[in-house]
Amino acid sequence: MFRVHLHRSVNSFRTQYNLQFRSRSISNAAFLTRRTAARATGGVLAASSLLLASTVYADSDSEAKKLSSLGSYVRAYTVYSMCAVPALVDASPRILSVLTAVPGLKQLTEAFVRVTFFDQFVGADSAAEALPLLQSLRSENKGVLFAYSVEVDENEATADDSVSQSHPHKRIVDEMLHCIDVAADFEAGLAAKQTSLSTSALGPGGRRTWVAVKMTALLPDAHALIALSSHIVNSRKHTQSVKSANDMSAIPFPGSARIEDLDIVLKAPAAETLLTPEQITDLRGLHGDLLRICTRAKEKGVKVIVDAEYSWYQPAIDAMTLALMRDFNSIDPKAARGEVQPLVYGTFQAYLRRTPAQLNLALADARTNNYALGVKLVRGAYHPHELAAHQAAIAFNQALAAAVHSPLEASRGSHPGLAHRPSLSISPDEEPPVWTEKWQTDEAYDSCVKVLVKAVAEDVRRCGTGGNVSLVEGAVREEKKGWFRGIFSRGVDSDNGKGRLVSDGKRMAPAIGVLFGTHNWNSCSLILKELVHNGLAFRIEEDASANVIVGEEGGRQGAIRIGEETVERVAIGQLYGMCDDLTEWVVERAVSTTPFVIKYVPYGALSEVLPYLSRRAIENKSVLGDGAAARERQRARKEIWKRIIG
Repeated sequence: MFRVHLHRSVNSFRTQYNLQFRSRSISNAAFLTRRTAARATGGVLAASSLLLASTVYADSDSEAKKLSSLGSYVRAYTVYSMCAVPALVDASPRILSVLTAVPGLKQLTEAFVRVTFFDQFVGADSAAEALPLLQSLRSENKGVLFAYSVEVDENEATADDSVSQSHPHKRIVDEMLHCIDVAADFEAGLAAKQTSLSTSALGPGGRRTWVAVKMTALLPDAHALIALSSHIVNSRKHTQSVKSANDMSAIPFPGSARIEDLDIVLKAPAAETLLTPEQITDLRGLHGDLLRICTRAKEKGVKVIVDAEYSWYQPAIDAMTLALMRDFNSIDPKAARGEVQPLVYGTFQAYLRRTPAQLNLALADARTNNYALGVKLVRGAYHPHELAAHQAAIAFNQALAAAVHSPLEASRGSHPGLAHRPSLSISPDEEPPVWTEKWQTDEAYDSCVKVLVKAVAEDVRRCGTGGNVSLVEGAVREEKKGWFRGIFSRGVDSDNGKGRLVSDGKRMAPAIGVLFGTHNWNSCSLILKELVHNGLAFRIEEDASANVIVGEEGGRQGAIRIGEETVERVAIGQLYGMCDDLTEWVVERAVSTTPFVIKYVPYGALSEVLPYLSRRAIENKSVLGDGAAARERQRARKEIWKRIIG
């Protein structure tokens, strides 16, 4: 909705960040004072008056809860009504720019954004302030993927010189380390209350507060990632000309990562390279910071989910993620019992043409190199930008084909004609990197679901523990084959003919973990059906009416019970503030002790997260298409009416 350049908010970011670090010991009352003051500024707005009612007029806790719930539905109705108007969403950056340039209107505009879009999609201003939300979600059997949501605007990938000197990205690294500490302390507090166990005794599968990492926020100049991506793409042009189904050079752009992709960063660079010395230095610093983040996460038992970004960043992000997986996800039979695996997850975007083939190569690479594969499967959030950028790049390259004589000159932008390059796309393919039709993305996503659930089932069989059910009763017996067999086949005996497998009794770390990120009813239903089909869950008797769930698009379907060995490897993730009815449907239908659904909860000061809010609103145009926006508004309207009339 609101797109602002990253460097505009750096001064605000610097001040806000210093205040956050100086005030971590301030009481919750002080935190609430700051947010209440911001909301009070927007009290003149009609929508915000209802949102504030619970804190002003409530005479008891129950009444406050009721009014607060009413306010949240009023907010949801307002936000989704605005997001459902494409013209308004597209014009919102300009509207925001105009309003925030006028003294007085600026404060009112920011207050309105805070009590609407900020409160709908952002968890809090800081990690500490988000703790009540984390506690509330866990009480509803929902986990959290925690994200410090500072984003780079795709049109402003290069940092301002004066900004670069202050190294704001290092403060973001420190905040991510702090976020890991907050997540770990939250999980430890839950364990202390529920089981009186120490942190070291926590079961790794039960930790459901994870942390997301966005690489573009960890560099002084995000163009370094584009330069590395360009280098990687160009290096693939010199691979063998004979291509096969398993040849990485046959994968459409952005391709599939190879461990040697980082040689130019971690080893001495070649004589001729597309990267400047400054960029290589920045990328080495990024690699070092990622090692710090993952080391802290390993010590604390917190999973790290690497977010995907625009395709022109993706080859570099993939290379960094692969290196982290091989290092931190290495399968070690002698590892401590409580070690979390997989620790590092990469994001696979189904709207990219490469993804089905890329996923198969990733599974094979994990098998060959003996590490646990972490997968976050999503459809993708940048589709309109990807198509536009590719089309602009194709037109630009055709216009300058005769003028540009050196790829090195072109990549550095030294040719006069390249001074105003209209696109950041670096794809060498004629076709765009993304599917052009939504049904193609849907088919790719669902095919990947089936591949991943099958891989999870193979891993559960491999790790079958003595005396415990790894496959539910009645599961169909399958031959012990597949990509996991060669990793740890020695620990597994045979099944007993009833879908159970046993081993030598020693718990073995998972070799795969999957987070299915989706707001699609059909995909959520497919995931649950595949779990049952592969023996990873079983249906609860449908004659118990309490276990029959009626989904808005999922129909009348019985609940299923998911075992801990499955929940340790599989989760469904959805964005905070979006499709809550679908979230509730999955939570009610998928019965498990450990949260099976994880909400992606971003946090950060208002000035920092405006680019995130902008993308969230734009993405909602597709998520809320085909009548989904009308259903969201109708659901909010029903809840509002219910709370007003009792």
